[in-house]
Amino acid sequence: MTLLNPTALDAVSDDAFQALLLEGVSRTFALTIPQLPAGLYQVVANAYLLCRIVDTVEDEVSLTASQKKYFCDNFIEIVATGKMAQQFADELAPLLSEQTIPAEHTLIQVTPRVIAITHSFAPEQIAALAECVKTMAAGMPIFQAQNLHAGLPTLADMDRYCYYVAGCVGEMLAKLFCHYSPEIAQHQQELLKLSVSFGQGLQMTNILKDIWDDAQRGVCWLPQDIFDSTGFDLSTLSPSTDDERFRQGLAELISIAHQHLQNALTYTLLLPSHETGIRNFCLWALGMAVLSLQKIKQNLDFKQSSQVKISRNSVKATILATKLTVRSNFLLTQLFKFASRGISAPRGQYLLTTYAAKSG
Repeated sequence: MTLLNPTALDAVSDDAFQALLLEGVSRTFALTIPQLPAGLYQVVANAYLLCRIVDTVEDEVSLTASQKKYFCDNFIEIVATGKMAQQFADELAPLLSEQTIPAEHTLIQVTPRVIAITHSFAPEQIAALAECVKTMAAGMPIFQAQNLHAGLPTLADMDRYCYYVAGCVGEMLAKLFCHYSPEIAQHQQELLKLSVSFGQGLQMTNILKDIWDDAQRGVCWLPQDIFDSTGFDLSTLSPSTDDERFRQGLAELISIAHQHLQNALTYTLLLPSHETGIRNFCLWALGMAVLSLQKIKQNLDFKQSSQVKISRNSVKATILATKLTVRSNFLLTQLFKFASRGISAPRGQYLLTTYAAKSG
């Protein structure tokens, strides 16, 4: 079967359909989502595909800002109602450029089936997915329209960006976990708060890892106020930058991201120990993020994301270690401390907030 052939996808089950799409658009989530129990696997896979459709619209270089808003607004309505998905696909698919990967071309073409699967779920699940898509699709264009050459003005702006891109996804997952399990739902309010921080920790790690790839495109997602104290001006950042003041600010952001990941561990430990599939889903993402921060901290003068990419052996070791310790809060805490050694706060602990906490 050819993965990128929409006609071939017609012949497979919904689970296989979503699994093949995931494999094409995200190897990481194609690895982690199948760890979830049957009652969550299909809906979380679908949720990721919905978010990826929004990402595809936002990243498409051939679309104007007004076109992106048009398609995002339409998609919000489509996810909420289940209607007009075919028209959306027919209008958007011909506009995608070659810079969009083939798997995303396919994803847009098969949007109607993705939406049909969405509307096969329970009303509470549909509502969680629709709210996430609405937040993401309405929030991301705000930043796409900005001149990001000189970074974001403040850490609060980074909080807001991370919420639109990842924090709202964390909230959605927490809602889905609580819908799946009354036992998990006992901690719903705390999980919802921590889930936003979890999402921010993962997104900040990606931002830090991709600094130089973004700089080559003239884009910077770092907050200037963190670098004010070191005396570095982000408007001067370029792939040729070699400045200790920049590295000091980078170390500060690594520490902040790490503290968000500590919240992610707290989140995971609130999940019942017998829910090993959900715990592993969280732990694998958390573990790989901590190792990435560790590698960045050890190589503050890196110039390419490939220089701080964790190895396949590190991924395998993360998976094995978490599988062995998944039921023990004590062992998981010790494992997190071991993986985090050397990542310390240059100026002490931050009182972490998130955009969701500030606005809600």
